[in-house]
Amino acid sequence: MARPREFDEERVLELAVEQFWERGYEATSIRDLAQAMGLTTASVYNAFGDKRAVYRRALDFYVERSFGDRVGRFESKPPLLAIKAFFDEIIDRSLGDAKRKGCMLVNSALEVAPHDEEFQRVVAGVLIQVEGFFGRCVQKGQDDGTISDRQNASDLARTLLSTLLGIRVLARTRPERELLEGLIRPVFWLLEPKTTT
Repeated sequence: MARPREFDEERVLELAVEQFWERGYEATSIRDLAQAMGLTTASVYNAFGDKRAVYRRALDFYVERSFGDRVGRFESKPPLLAIKAFFDEIIDRSLGDAKRKGCMLVNSALEVAPHDEEFQRVVAGVLIQVEGFFGRCVQKGQDDGTISDRQNASDLARTLLSTLLGIRVLARTRPERELLEGLIRPVFWLLEPKTTT
């Protein structure tokens, strides 16, 4: 009979996320992970598998805790306010990131996904979900007249996605509020409904 795990799985995954997020996949060894997680290397292998398997679990955990949580909180808001709240939080998080870790998902897209087909699919799947969130908001806003219909919802969702990625990458080297807010202002101008004169 297998012994029950003697650690809090959620807590050790949080610690693994922090380690990978701060140092990246390549620079993190299984020994680094074990030390950060407060486990022996044997316990890490037994509980999660090799470094790649730990990274996959950590990335899934990160996505659920960040994007999944954010969508859950914002999607019920009026569409334009949901998009604004999403970007306000992203900019605040980016500016508050003293270690300039950026977004673990974006970091994965740049470091791991180009060399690993499974991670290409994982990252692409999450980015499709992010685009879907923006698309639903835009479509709902176009339907109720609070978002411009001059551009189709899919194109606007992709523009929002690319702006999000730009913010997350730029913030790692230039965490300047005016710069980051300046990226989103023209996009919100595109979203503003036409005014009749």
